[in-house]
Amino acid sequence: MGTVQGVEITGQLDDRFAEILTDEARSFLADLHRTFDARRLELLRARKEREAELAAGGTLGFLPETREIREADWRVAEPAPGLVDRRVEITGPTDAKMTINALNSGAKVWLADHEDANTPLWANVIGGQLNLRDANAGSLSYTSGEKHYELTDGPRPTVVVRPRGWHLPEKHILIDGAPTSGSLTDFGLYFFHNHLVTRPYFYLPKMESHLEARLWNEVFAFAEERFGRPTGTIRATVLIETFPAAFEMDEILYELREHSAGLNAGRWDFMFSVIKKFRTRGRDFLLPDRNTVTMTVPFMRAYTELLVQTCHRRGAHAIGGMAAFIPSRRDPEINKVAFEKVTADKTREAGDGFDGSWVAHPDLVETCRAVFDGVLGDRPNQLDRLRDDVTVTAADLLAVGDTPGRQTEAGLRNAVSVGVQYLDAWLKGSGAVAINNMMEDAATAEISRSQVWQWLHNGVTLADTGALVTRELVERIADEELASLGRDLGEARALFMEVAVADEFIDFLTLPAYDRMP
Repeated sequence: MGTVQGVEITGQLDDRFAEILTDEARSFLADLHRTFDARRLELLRARKEREAELAAGGTLGFLPETREIREADWRVAEPAPGLVDRRVEITGPTDAKMTINALNSGAKVWLADHEDANTPLWANVIGGQLNLRDANAGSLSYTSGEKHYELTDGPRPTVVVRPRGWHLPEKHILIDGAPTSGSLTDFGLYFFHNHLVTRPYFYLPKMESHLEARLWNEVFAFAEERFGRPTGTIRATVLIETFPAAFEMDEILYELREHSAGLNAGRWDFMFSVIKKFRTRGRDFLLPDRNTVTMTVPFMRAYTELLVQTCHRRGAHAIGGMAAFIPSRRDPEINKVAFEKVTADKTREAGDGFDGSWVAHPDLVETCRAVFDGVLGDRPNQLDRLRDDVTVTAADLLAVGDTPGRQTEAGLRNAVSVGVQYLDAWLKGSGAVAINNMMEDAATAEISRSQVWQWLHNGVTLADTGALVTRELVERIADEELASLGRDLGEARALFMEVAVADEFIDFLTLPAYDRMP
């Protein structure tokens, strides 16, 4: 492998990695970094400033300076090929087995995840790009023991890649001496190697403002011009999974309008963001046990109904969130419960006007499809359902304190146990982990640790035991829960405590976790 001025690869160059990290690909990453990274860092500083304002007593609302955009009559680009009918989407990381299973699943779309369901282990970052390139070429296969996996003939889901969020670095690629952006790395490598063989579509995570969407739009325009592709070749679906973004949905669609493929209700990260942004503001923003915060509680209901209305008014798809329940092929009772819960979840979404939804397991594809088939029939989507009956105010979105439920020791124990178990798997390279028949990823782990932090720092007394949440109580529960698991999870426990009980709230648990990763 040659050299590109100013670009240093510090990660190990395993077998075939040079096929991804070519001189031309590294040169493209360098151009992306030099053109856009300073603006990315500026936008991250703006996030911190906004967070400080909230901590000082500020609030969120619809932006007065963009009112004209919200009130104007405009639409995004027409749905792109492969993204017209999205009634069932499957999500998962880009390891070879998941890639093959997802593409053989019968779903309409596969969210090929380089973010929350993945870990940025160097082997995953580059290995995932190899798997995606091989899959798009139809040549991917995988053997584990006596079991062989290969792509089947027939229609396959449209591949939509989720790069890492703007906040995450890629420490194994240094450009002009600085770590580059995980977002630009994941986008740049996938676009470079695949834009001529498949449609370059993306899911964009963790954005907090329309200005961050504007930056993505500029990245897309740059890539299209650099490689002579027509404007709109790239399409992007934005996950509305931060509290501030819920107040800027129109503006986010507007910024990406030539490249927009819709919005997704990223429910788990949304809950995490609600806690994070108002974590110091007392009982008005305290949430009960994680598993009792359903999509029907007032503030979540307002968020999803506004998302559907906003999308359809602008001609954009509205995609529902992931049901975390997963089936078991060994326990019929667990299987029955999982299918019932997923069916109920998807029935609500289809009835609300969503055009499709996510599942995390191939066995749930038909369940989701059947629900949306029942509403859509032969129609590809519900874009004609404008939801003019919906009226959502800023106060509705902010009504977190109206959430029913209690803070309990059982909820605290679950948060600690799930958080530590997930981090143990994450540090070992797995980002999507089945725990207690729930699919846990970085978003659900963030809820777990942020709830512990919020309860600890806001003087919560547990409803079922009367105990005050203290660091000593959290430490004792961690010891008891880990003892019951019978495994050595010392490193994961230490990391969980660092992000759950420290005086200062760490923005993302994946940042100190990444520091611990080779």
